[in-house]
Amino acid sequence: RHTPFFNGYRPQFYFRTTDVTGVCTLEDGVEMVMPGDNVRVEVELITPIAMEEGLRFAIREGGRTVGAGVVSKIIE
Repeated sequence: RHTPFFNGYRPQFYFRTTDVTGVCTLEDGVEMVMPGDNVRVEVELITPIAMEEGLRFAIREGGRTVGAGVVSKIIE
């Protein structure tokens, strides 16, 4: 990715073998995320899937990996 993303960004999250769309909510005081930034983001997946804390995932857009992350906390 060469441009920033904002609240409401909806990429695909790739967990193990599953792609699922999620909606990103940025922390208070964060307006945008620039390429190369490391941030905490709350994500609500549109389809629930099994996961656990510590699970790594890729963030994908148009079939390209644009980021990566780790599940730090699961919110019911």
